[in-house]
Amino acid sequence: MRARSPTRGAMEDLQRAYSRLCKESGAEPQEAVLRQLQQPLQGRLDLTGQSLTVDTCWALGKLLQNQTVWTELILSDCMLSEEGLTMVLQGLCANTVMRLVDLKGNNLRAAGAEALGKLLRQNQSIQSLTLEWNNLGTWEDAFATFCRGLAANSALQQLDLRNNQISHKGAEELALALRGNTTLQHLDLRWNNIGLLGGRSLVNCLPSNRTLWRLDLAGNNVPGDIVRAVEQAMDHNQEQHTAFQESQVRTHILSREVQHLQKERSKQFVDLMETIDKQREEMAKNSQAVAVRMGQLQEALNERHSIIKSLKAKLQMTEATLALSDQKAQDLGELLATAEQKHRLGQQDAAERESKLLRDLSATNEKNLLLRNQVDELERKVKSQQEQLFLTRQELTHTSAELKMRTVEAEERLDMEKRRARQSLEDSEKLHVKEVECITRQLEESQKAMQERVHRLEALRLSLEEELSRVKAAALSERGQAEEELVKARNQARLEEQQHLAHMEEKLRLLAQARDEAQGVCTQQKQMVADSQARASQLHLQVEGQQRRLEELQQLLSSKDQEKVAEVSRVRVEMQEQIGRLQAELAGQESLKEKVAALERQLKVIASDHREALLDKESENASLREKLRLKEAEIARIRDEEAQRASFLQNAILTYVQGSPLRSLSPPK
Repeated sequence: MRARSPTRGAMEDLQRAYSRLCKESGAEPQEAVLRQLQQPLQGRLDLTGQSLTVDTCWALGKLLQNQTVWTELILSDCMLSEEGLTMVLQGLCANTVMRLVDLKGNNLRAAGAEALGKLLRQNQSIQSLTLEWNNLGTWEDAFATFCRGLAANSALQQLDLRNNQISHKGAEELALALRGNTTLQHLDLRWNNIGLLGGRSLVNCLPSNRTLWRLDLAGNNVPGDIVRAVEQAMDHNQEQHTAFQESQVRTHILSREVQHLQKERSKQFVDLMETIDKQREEMAKNSQAVAVRMGQLQEALNERHSIIKSLKAKLQMTEATLALSDQKAQDLGELLATAEQKHRLGQQDAAERESKLLRDLSATNEKNLLLRNQVDELERKVKSQQEQLFLTRQELTHTSAELKMRTVEAEERLDMEKRRARQSLEDSEKLHVKEVECITRQLEESQKAMQERVHRLEALRLSLEEELSRVKAAALSERGQAEEELVKARNQARLEEQQHLAHMEEKLRLLAQARDEAQGVCTQQKQMVADSQARASQLHLQVEGQQRRLEELQQLLSSKDQEKVAEVSRVRVEMQEQIGRLQAELAGQESLKEKVAALERQLKVIASDHREALLDKESENASLREKLRLKEAEIARIRDEEAQRASFLQNAILTYVQGSPLRSLSPPK
């Protein structure tokens, strides 16, 4: 991985920082380093073959702590001192962008190995480390520290340890490190001194490491069977790695498809909810408009009620005034019964007019009752409309709740199917891994048994050879000591040699039988390997079956989506029907509104007619009051005239009595 080339300004900043650090340490900047800092080399600092001083290494370590320009550091064949290398590696410990470090041919020693172990423990960004042509394996304790750092590292993927004098003990430390490491993929150990024991240690650690897929052991005096075992383990790890990558790719594709389906389903659900919300808003607006209109109608009805009440009050007042006028008219009739017949005729006319007014009042009362009945019918219709609106709202809420429940059930079913499929895949993978591990353990145990048996046979052969050499030495010594018994000794030696040869032939026959048995065991192991491959193919078929199951689940999901779309369309049709019914009801309400407006116009006409009749009655009452006032004035004048006449008559009578002659004859009182 290489970053983009740094700008000239950044390179100048690095040059200034390098010069400043060199001045702080009291040393002069090296021209070779300055020349390299002037060249933008695509995120790489290449100081190959440069002789770097300790001060330069200190300055480079300080620069590498916080810089973000270089991702590759090349220090091959620089013959760094241990102190300088330690300073550079200390700077790399805090670096977070470095990906490749090349320390080839620097003759690293114990301090360098320990510093590298510390670097591997602390730095989690370096992915490739080249340590070719060094002497790390010469110091066993320091190399053990380096191996512990490798075991704790979780970023390194490629490690080059060619020509580092690594012995079988160093190989054992590397094996322990590989048991704990989970990221290293390529390890190059060519041209070291690993030998048989080191190769066995590496072979024994490979079953615990599943990430290493390339291990180079050429030039290490490792037997061919161990090399083949390493190659088989590497091939197995590489197959597992490729299978894991393929499964990851498939799971990623399936997850993307599932996410796409979920997005489409959520989008459809959101569209449906938006349409439902829009319809709800429209219905709410319509209901609000209807409520406002009903409120206006109610206010108009209340106004009409108040007008009718005021008219009733006015009628009561007119009736009261008419009753008073009737009483006064009766009183005046009693007083003027003897006065004039014209007044009686006027009273008759007034009675006829009053009867007409009463008839008009009764007609208006009947019309008011009819209007009240019509208003009550309108109120009942409005109440029924409100109840229908309430029922439609309840139906809307029920349908939305059912839709939500159905969507939740569909999501739960989808989650359950996903979990089942994922669990089945995980179970099949775990079973495959367990069977493969069991087969590998059996192979390793059989190989270990075969190796132990071969070792025992070799030890037996060595003991036989030693015994044969001892026998020959004894024969030679007996030949030198007893020449006189040569014939006897030769005969005895021949007999013993024949017996020994027979014994050796028997042992060779037993060894041949053991070899045949070992070959049989090998054929059995090959048969077991073939069986394991057949099981692996069966597991592959099971995985394909699971994939077909996933496809069926996807088809089921698509059918569920189609059912949901059909359900949504049905709900939309029902909503449209309800909207049509509501529109029809609104049209009925509009007709009712028109009828109410016509009734209001009739009420206005009736009120105007009633008002005109009241004005006529009031004018008639005023004229009657004026006539009554005139009659009362005339009656008062007549009474005054009558009183005057009576007083005149009384005075005349008194004068007549006083002037008559009988006055003197009358007795005194």
